Amino acid sequence: MKKTVRILGISLAVILAGLVGALGYVKYALPNVGEAPTIKVSATTAQIERGRYLANHVNVCIDCHSTRDWSRFAGPPVAGTTGKGGDRFGPEVGFPGTFYAPNITPSGIGQWSDGEIIRAIASGVTREGKAIFPVMPHPAYGRMDMEDVKSIVAYVRTLKPIDNAVPASEADFPMNFILNTIPQKPAFQTKPDTSDVLAYGGYLVNAAGCTECHSQQDQGKAIAGLEFAGGREFVIPGGKVQSANITPDTKTGIGQWTKEAFVARFKAYDPARGYMAPEVKPGDRQSLMPWTMYAGMTESDLGAIYTYLKTLKPVPNRVTTFVASR
Repeated sequence: MKKTVRILGISLAVILAGLVGALGYVKYALPNVGEAPTIKVSATTAQIERGRYLANHVNVCIDCHSTRDWSRFAGPPVAGTTGKGGDRFGPEVGFPGTFYAPNITPSGIGQWSDGEIIRAIASGVTREGKAIFPVMPHPAYGRMDMEDVKSIVAYVRTLKPIDNAVPASEADFPMNFILNTIPQKPAFQTKPDTSDVLAYGGYLVNAAGCTECHSQQDQGKAIAGLEFAGGREFVIPGGKVQSANITPDTKTGIGQWTKEAFVARFKAYDPARGYMAPEVKPGDRQSLMPWTMYAGMTESDLGAIYTYLKTLKPVPNRVTTFVASR
């Protein structure tokens, strides 16, 4: 009997030691995506303009890294706050901790090297080596063309410096361990030629993070078979929203939409065409989707996204996109 107890005790000690070792490895040895690349972005006029287009209308970096005006439809960015950071994602809206979008103006990341910014965007690791929660979809950005990522760096370098101290993000247990396993080395791709509309549309869908919001999630990953079918829930000022089904299902998705209707839906919110987001009163319909930013995409890019989405497997999933708070 004593021998059995002794063996069990030793076994338990070994298991506990292994567990402690594993947790210690995850906590202190990860993330491990390598050193930031030694890269100096040339920042040509063309590169800055490409970065401006991506950061404002495709990747919509400026959406989370600015102050959104939730008194207006779709929470358009407040003028004069571009890049200042501070957008909060906390437990009250379903996040496993409290995460803040950092200040990406020169006042926030001016001391970062170009390689450090690229690593943060494409691998999800800060200058200090800490993992970034994928509310910024760095796994998707790591599949972009390196030249596009460089263009975003070139653009954010031009932002007006705004002094804004942003609190440190803090993940709850066990996310504070899991988070360190998420960053990965990038797998950069070559941007398809725009003449290959289907491939280019797929590239834009990845860069725009469509699958992140339009797929229901389980432990941070899209539920298999429900990709792009909508139904992911978000709490926003004024109520709850569920992302729309953007598969080509004819009854619950975009199966009956024409390309012209799809493009027109976005362009209807384009400030460059005179759209001004209306005020939203308590109980009025609201949207998390930054329509006024995505509306700035070119019609050809929006058409390419439509072409790609129409090739997806139709998934029946009826969604109630907005429910007002009571």
